[in-house]
This record gives sequence, C-alpha cells and structure tokens, in this order.
Amino acid sequence: MISQAVQHSISYFKRFRMEIDLQNALPPVPSLPPGYGWISWENWLLEHHAEVKYQCFIEEIDAVVFTSLSNREGCRRLMQEIASKPGFKPEATWMIACTDCYCATVQGVGERTGMGAIQNLGVTAPHRGRGLGTALLLKALHGFQRGGAHQANLEVTAQNDAAIRLYRRLGFRCRKTIYKAVDALEATQDSPATPAWFDY
Repeated sequence: MISQAVQHSISYFKRFRMEIDLQNALPPVPSLPPGYGWISWENWLLEHHAEVKYQCFIEEIDAVVFTSLSNREGCRRLMQEIASKPGFKPEATWMIACTDCYCATVQGVGERTGMGAIQNLGVTAPHRGRGLGTALLLKALHGFQRGGAHQANLEVTAQNDAAIRLYRRLGFRCRKTIYKAVDALEATQDSPATPAWFDY
C-alpha cells in the first residue's frame, strides 16, 4: 500500500521594504505621555523585550507570517539571535515602560552595508493610540544616526495600513516588494480572526 504525503498549499504575504535617508534632519523624539518612560538596552532586559514582543504581535498578522512571533519561546529565541548579531545596536534598541509594565519595544541592527535595520517595532494593545509607536521609531532612528548610519530600513506587511502611513509620514519610502511564503494550513490554524492593526 502506497502512503500519500499530505500536501500543504502555500500562501504568500506581500511585504514592503522601506528606507529612510538619515543624512536629512529627523523630527525630534516626542515627549512620552505622563506615566511612561524610556528603558535603554541592558543584557538582563532580554527576557522582557521578548515578552513585550510576544504581547505586541500575538494577535497580529505578523505572528502568522513569522511563526517565531506567535509564541513566547520563539520570541525569546528571536531576541537572543538579534542581541548576539555582530551588528546589534544597543543605541537603537529601546523599550517603553509604564507604571506597572513594559509596553513597547524596538530593536536595531546594523547591516554590513552600514545601513540600520529596524526590527520588530511594537506597542502592546492596551497602550496603542498614544503616540508610543512614533516616539519609539524616532528614538531608534536617532540612535542609528548617532552611530553613524546614513540610512535605515524596515519591512512591513502590506495590509498594515496604519504602520505604513506612519513610516511614510516620517520619511520612509518603499524600495522593494517582497513576498513571504507561509504554509497555508499553518496560517489558517494560527491566524487571528480579526487582525487588530497597530494604532500609532
């Protein structure tokens, strides 16, 4: 008897690679709302970055596109990988804290070309709509600029209209369209019924 392998179909998610010229003047980093504060990178904060990352992305489409974002262990491994890269940039890696928790995170990595790469910018759901995403992005960009980077880039899933509007408003321009292949069965099992896009 010949067994038949189950064949999974593949879904493709459209993503944009966007870039910004850091040789131009950036807007200043806005003040955080009352009750919020900046947390600079320290090695012992790795687990906290991982947990905030998980809380930011668990209900988002990016947790389907990148399965590491769909669970705590995957987020922890991802943070370990980012922090161990030769180009890891502490000056572009930040969290925002409120009175009782950490609520936003971003990481920065320098590429071999000298360009800064924004990684996993996110704000947890209860704290969206307060300008934290804008402040976090600008904080990272200023960090890259101080470190000598002349450009920075990021990738964003095409359906994330709110994020794309933010990036364009701050000066990012689309340079490349990428299609990320994802197992359709896995996407169906893990996809949130109604994705809630970031409100920056």
